[in-house]
Amino acid sequence: MKATAAVLRGPQDPFIIEELDVDSTRDDEVLIRMVAAGVCHTDLLSREMPPEFFVGPQVYGHEGAGVVEAVGSAVSHVAIGDHVVLSFNNCGDCVACSAGRLPYCHNFAAHNMAGGRLDGSRAFTDADGEAVGSHYFGQSSFASLTVAAGDSVVKIDPSYDLRKMGPLGCGVQTGVGAIFNTLDIEAGSTLVVAGAGTLGLTAIMAAKHRGAERIIAIDRHESRQALATKYGATDIVTGDPDEMTGAIHGLTGGGVDYAFDTTGNAAVVRAIVNGLHITGTCALAGVGFGELVLDHITMISGRTITGVMEGDATPATFIPMMAELNAAGSLPFDELIVEFPIAEINEAEAASADGSVIKPVLIF
Repeated sequence: MKATAAVLRGPQDPFIIEELDVDSTRDDEVLIRMVAAGVCHTDLLSREMPPEFFVGPQVYGHEGAGVVEAVGSAVSHVAIGDHVVLSFNNCGDCVACSAGRLPYCHNFAAHNMAGGRLDGSRAFTDADGEAVGSHYFGQSSFASLTVAAGDSVVKIDPSYDLRKMGPLGCGVQTGVGAIFNTLDIEAGSTLVVAGAGTLGLTAIMAAKHRGAERIIAIDRHESRQALATKYGATDIVTGDPDEMTGAIHGLTGGGVDYAFDTTGNAAVVRAIVNGLHITGTCALAGVGFGELVLDHITMISGRTITGVMEGDATPATFIPMMAELNAAGSLPFDELIVEFPIAEINEAEAASADGSVIKPVLIF
């Protein structure tokens, strides 16, 4: 079998469109004909990591949506012809998985970021007969045909437009899940969201759906401030992080119940943590590589800080629920999408990096 795929051959190289051979589907895998795949910051982390962390030529992509072409004998929850969204993989056996907290699988790296299957094999081979990395987040969806881990595959209603559904597998799942699951905010609560990209804007949509009384958005780009307001933000805070805490307290009369960071900027995180009232909770999803230093007295008051991966979600149930909310008009994440043909993946990456596009989606 042949696939057209975007291959990253070096951490600072552009993506190259290549024809790859695709391996046969194993018992616990599903062959997917890809329709669309979202571009997420996580796909591009290799550009920010030290070179030794790059696992070699790799097909990235972890927000895939497509149609099932073949099903391994050990997979029973999907069938040929099903419409599916692809999400992260997990081991299913560790302490976290056994407790239903799949995003915190103790073996997450091996199942999602090792560049292939657990036995070291890879599902793609290039024209020179060399193996190319596969199974990124269990799927490697930057390919027109891919072999995905069975646990990464979630069936959805065929009436939904697959060109829109891919971001449900990670970015939208993280933003909505932070509100519904991690923070579990209630009607009448107050919230600050730092960063108005995919995660932040879908979190704002979710908070509005939950009936939050006040939703404060932080972003330096006027266009994104306007989007935050469109989707439910009641207030905008911008400027120097040193001034943000005072602005949050001024708007709420003592601090917010909840905060959600998508920026990974330590100064912004400190500002929103200090913007909580004394028993407030902050969830962190933004990827930052520096130190985060908090004043000791800030924490002993009763505040809580928690990380959030993949929205604390179980994709098999959470993705169909989000698709239903979208169909009902309560989660219009599809309005953030700009489509690019797979051949223009480098342009899609550039548009995401410069902020001109919120959610690029590659179309096959």
